[in-house]
This record gives sequence, structure tokens and C-alpha cells, in this order.
Amino acid sequence: MASHGIRDRVAIVGMGCTNFVENWGKSLDDLLIDAANEAYASAGVTKDDVDAYWFGTAQSGMSGITLARPLHLHNKPVTRVENYCATGSEALRQAAYAVASGAYDLAMVVGGEKVKDTGFQGLNAFPIPNDGTARTLTAAAMFSMIVPAYGHKYGVDDDTMRSVLTHIARKNHFNGARNTRAQFRKEISAEQVEKAPKMAGTLGVFDCAGVADGAAAAIVCRAEDAHRYTDTPVYVKALSFVAGDGSGLIDPSYDYTTFPEIAACAVDAYAQAGVKDARAEVAMAEVHDCFTPTELVLMEDLQFSERGTAWRDVLDGVFDLDGELPVNPDGGLKSFGHPTGASGLRMMFEAFLQLRGEAPAERAISSLVEGRQLALTHNLGGYPGEMVSFISLLGASKD
Repeated sequence: MASHGIRDRVAIVGMGCTNFVENWGKSLDDLLIDAANEAYASAGVTKDDVDAYWFGTAQSGMSGITLARPLHLHNKPVTRVENYCATGSEALRQAAYAVASGAYDLAMVVGGEKVKDTGFQGLNAFPIPNDGTARTLTAAAMFSMIVPAYGHKYGVDDDTMRSVLTHIARKNHFNGARNTRAQFRKEISAEQVEKAPKMAGTLGVFDCAGVADGAAAAIVCRAEDAHRYTDTPVYVKALSFVAGDGSGLIDPSYDYTTFPEIAACAVDAYAQAGVKDARAEVAMAEVHDCFTPTELVLMEDLQFSERGTAWRDVLDGVFDLDGELPVNPDGGLKSFGHPTGASGLRMMFEAFLQLRGEAPAERAISSLVEGRQLALTHNLGGYPGEMVSFISLLGASKD
């Protein structure tokens, strides 16, 4: 049975987000403090007003003490959460459900990751013994297989596929160039994308998300209490999470042109929010563009495009900043990098700004003014064939 959801029962009343950069000059503690303090100020509360905390991190801490220590939290429950690249989103989901249950009046979620001065590039999970069916390829290699599979299935030639992926990369860097919190703030040309060194298959450097340090935070309460903290709360319409069973790695019928976990997650999220036509009702989306072909397939799994047509919609500018349904208006993982524990909350921060009318004019979403009032955020964790998926739907008013 799918989730009954908590539509309009919980509101986000404050958020904070650091710059996502190679932050050699700040520790994890510094980043967590900065994000938390911005969120406290946004909601007009202090740390003592918050009843419970959730902390999302993949590899920057083993317990809630990692957050309690820098924030000097005394006698507060702090739950440490990890769920692949959807860690920050999962932490918010848990806090929101705790508030909706009545267990707490005010809860705070902080996600953060410090990976740039560990001696490694990116995250490095320890090897867990398995039954021999686990993947042996890099993330770039796994996601690169989408490209020939999609082109073959839908009759898209190699040159056109390259143009589609180049458009996605350029779009997200165009958006990131207009965001002071993004790591990469330069527009890029098609030539730069297509002549960049190859990482796996046809994927070049500009087809892949970068690595960054960063933190983000959110404060949630019951919807009926939201106006105690802000005149512009953002209401939770849906929070859906699906964990796959990894069977795609050994299923000969899996063809790399869809992520079944995400398609199922979208069905559940739209049911929770009462969405009948995602393309017509969602005003903007922040999605997990870890690689450019990922974003392409997501447009179909999230029901923004019919199967086999997202490549045309990309080239037609449907998902551009000034398009019908802007995707990654803040620049996405492509411009921010991916500090795992923070990325999901960073996406929500952009939705929070856009829904409250606080995004800078140069990247404000016109569709929000034109009547569509929903923002979607999406995280995936894992790889094609073995994946977890999170989707939220948020709105500036209750139905």
C-alpha cells in the first residue's frame, strides 16, 4: 500500500544554505553552524525552541553528536540519517512525519558533507561483502550506458543524443551562473562540453556533477502553527520514498532507459498531492542531475514528457529557465557539486525561495506567477538497476 501522505499538514518555516564550493577554509562544524544559523534566523527561532533534530550525512559523521557538538545542543534528540544520495531529503521526510504525528511541535533538519580535504575525490564507501552480483563499474560508467540504450530504443542518432546532453549541461551551467551559492558560476559553450575529456562512454567532464563541501537546513512545524514563525510558509504536499531491490543488475530485461524506482515514486508522490497532470501542474523542478543522461530519463520517469520524447522537449527548451517547466533553476548538481548529505535540502532551499518569491529576478520562475503553484524536488541514490528515489511536492498555500 502506498503512503497516505501528510498533505498540507506540515510546513517549512525557515531554511538556510551555505555556498557549495571547495571549502578548504571551513570545517564541517563551520558549515553546519552557518546553515543552521541562517535557518534559525529565517524562522525567527533559537536552537532551544526546536524540539528535535535530524542530521543527514553520508560519511562526515557516525552519530547525532556530529551535529549536537557544533550547535551546542543540550538534551535534544538528534537522529543521524543516511540513505545514499537522498540522505538530506530522507532526513527531512523523517522530521516532517514526526511533526505530523504530533510527537514534536518544531523540528530541524541539517544536512552536510565535507569531502574536499579528506584525501579522496568524492565519497568512498567501505566495501561491504556481497553475493557477487553487485556492480563493479564506476558511477559514470553505469550512467553512461543510458546514452546508447536510449538512442537505440527511440531511434535517436548519436549526434542528436550528443546535442541533447550538451543542451542539458549548458542549461544547468547557465542557471548556476546566476546563483551566488553555486560552485561553478560560468556559462559554457557547446564546444566546451563536447571537447571536454571523456570520463566514461560518451560522457565528458561537463556531463558529470562535481564534488563540493556544503550544508543546508530546514525547520518544520505543523501547518496550523506556521504563521507563528513566518508570513510565507511553504507547505508539504507530498513526500515519497521508494527503495529498489537491486534486481536490475541481474535482470536481462532491464534496458537502462528508465529508472523503475523513480517512476513508482512519482506515481505515489502525485497521488499524495492530488496531481493529475504533472506537466501542467508543476511549475518548477529540482532534480538529481548527477549526469546529463540522468536528467534526460528523469523527465520521462517524472511524467514531464511522454516516453521517448524527452529528448525533443530538451532541445525545444521546455526545461530551460524561461521554458514551460524550468528544471534545476538553481544550477543543479552540475553547478553545485554534490555534498551528499546536503544536496536534497539544497534543492528544497531553491523551491523555498521560488515559492516565497525570494529568488533573484534573473532566475525567478514565471510559471509560478502564471498559476501553477507546485515545486518538485527529486533525489536518487545508487545507480541504474539499484536505486532509491525521493520526491517532494511543495506549495506556497494550502488547498
